[in-house]
Amino acid sequence: MKASERVCLALDFPSRGEILAVADRFSGRAGWFKIGLEAFVSQGPAIVREVASRGTRVFLDLKLHDIPATVERAVAAAGRSGAAMVNVHTLGGRAMLEAARRAASDHSIGLVGVTLLTSLDAPALADLPVAGHPEGIARRLALLAKDCGLAGVVCAATDLPIVRAACGPGFLTVVPGIRPSGSHAGDQKRVATPLEAIRAGADLLVVGRAVTAASDPDRALDDLLLEIESARASTED
Repeated sequence: MKASERVCLALDFPSRGEILAVADRFSGRAGWFKIGLEAFVSQGPAIVREVASRGTRVFLDLKLHDIPATVERAVAAAGRSGAAMVNVHTLGGRAMLEAARRAASDHSIGLVGVTLLTSLDAPALADLPVAGHPEGIARRLALLAKDCGLAGVVCAATDLPIVRAACGPGFLTVVPGIRPSGSHAGDQKRVATPLEAIRAGADLLVVGRAVTAASDPDRALDDLLLEIESARASTED
């Protein structure tokens, strides 16, 4: 897999002009664009179709979490939007995940499940009625997602070794919280460099501000691609 195909560039902007300007700038240089809550709530499904029309696959990052019937209909709508992949929260449970998988199959859209947000670490989990260590929780949720027929999961790089060991090499891993060497963590708690993530078993790396908010975004993306290629080469040695 080429380095560019491992990059999912987050279009985290509120305005149509900003979203499309970045999509036009990096179309063909990143394998995926991510449209998240800010862009989707601001612009609606039309922005998904506009971005997808640039020829780059769109990951619709809505983290759906509701009763099964509602999520099933939402995934079906995502499939009609032009997105190539959408995600749901695995904490929604088996019935919700199976409903989402049915809709994804019917509408030819990839489906991945969010395990734990990268902003949640062990101290944050202590405030919630969720017992266990982040890696152990991520493993259980990844196994649930696989058992329900999802293509893969969204998980932190720190969870990758245990997820890979449990779910095998064919299970897609989408990894947010990617920070190229020297970047700030921001509001993420469990972050990793591209080298760390790929060595741990990541397939798709989600990166946003480290590229789009850089003083020279084109150079930042080129550096990211070089770091990914270097990481890939080192894992094959």
